[in-house]
Amino acid sequence: MAKHVVFDVVGTLVSFDAYIARIAATIGPQLESHCITPAHFAFTWMTAAELEFTFLSTSGRYKPYREVMQALFYRTLFMAGIKQPREIFTDTQREACLAGYAELTLRSGARECIELLREQGFTVWCLTTGDVARVRGYFERGGWEFPLEQFVSCDGLGVAKPALGAYRAVYDRFADGDEKWFAAAHLWDVSAARMVGFRGAYCTEYEQEGVWEVFGKVEVVADSLVEMARKIIKDNSI
Repeated sequence: MAKHVVFDVVGTLVSFDAYIARIAATIGPQLESHCITPAHFAFTWMTAAELEFTFLSTSGRYKPYREVMQALFYRTLFMAGIKQPREIFTDTQREACLAGYAELTLRSGARECIELLREQGFTVWCLTTGDVARVRGYFERGGWEFPLEQFVSCDGLGVAKPALGAYRAVYDRFADGDEKWFAAAHLWDVSAARMVGFRGAYCTEYEQEGVWEVFGKVEVVADSLVEMARKIIKDNSI
């Protein structure tokens, strides 16, 4: 029996710290003059992009995530309370902020987490909404080459998470009797993957609050990536 763990990448194995730092360095004082912190704008912009990206995908009008995020910069500023954002901010600033999303780095414990799983015979996969070259670059900048053949991008599937087809496309690669886990720091992600048959592992390091009453329980919950790996291994050995 083969054993597989499919990871979400951005937000799970990779943190958003560099993205937030780039926003702070580029437009931080302008945001703060409107009582908006760089961290809050980073979250709001990213979340707005994820929402529209998902709506486009589920209505059959898929567009790459980066294109959607780029297009929503000024709208997000407006929705945050800045009445005429195009009079205050520029396209050059937008591109500089967006570039921060390509500078993300691995979360603490990510490498140890994956190495622990591999040592126990798990094949580790990545399923991402981003393009493979950019997402794989996060690993390479950390001095770690992740096998290209174990990356799956929604850009190649033409359907985005949390549409069940995105998870099923990966799930169906594995044999019926295989052990199949999906691991993420987004509970919506883990709970959706469980709908197609994956066992779910959730790391609370990013969201802190599981909101179990909305998303339901999963098989493994841990406060760090390394602890999550150990719990998956232990659960598999029972």
